Amino acid sequence: MAEPILRTEALTKTYGERVVTHALKGIDLTLEAGEFCALTGPSGSGKTTLLNLVGLLDQATEGRILIQGRDTVPLGDDERTALRGRTLGFVFQFHHLLPAFSALENVMLPLLAQHGRPETWMREKAASLLDRVGLSDRALYKATDLSGGQQQRVAVARALVVDPPLVLADEPTGNLDQESGTQVLALLRAFNAEQGTAFL
Repeated sequence: MAEPILRTEALTKTYGERVVTHALKGIDLTLEAGEFCALTGPSGSGKTTLLNLVGLLDQATEGRILIQGRDTVPLGDDERTALRGRTLGFVFQFHHLLPAFSALENVMLPLLAQHGRPETWMREKAASLLDRVGLSDRALYKATDLSGGQQQRVAVARALVVDPPLVLADEPTGNLDQESGTQVLALLRAFNAEQGTAFL
């Protein structure tokens, strides 16, 4: 039986020394490959903290995170960065596009980070994903010249450009109007169904 794409065991995160705040306490979570899972809860309940830990952007206080069966606890910074780049895509509430770059260049960024220099196939792959999210006619527009919904669709394309088996989406529609938010969620669902990408 294949390993889950993600498993957390007794995951705990605390902040502070004199006054200790428990952001997460003993979280056990299993996400299978290709699963689409929505994590819900009130503001301040630890959803973003959990995604930051699973995304290897922060360190847990206690517990383990296994990605495709690999224990991430003993990994050094370089190993964590490499694993994150190969395995995880991110879509945030605020799209975090580079404003001076075009939509196409923003989508290419994870590939450039992995391979070090631009190549024709990277542009072709980024262009294909922009077409898939309905923005082929905006490929050369600067990020600042796109609407909020368009910028978030660029962020979705960027998250998927390295074919990650898992995408972490932190309130990806929270900053959008209802129509744009519905379009972004439909895109995530489509990529989940067609490519088997897991989403949390």
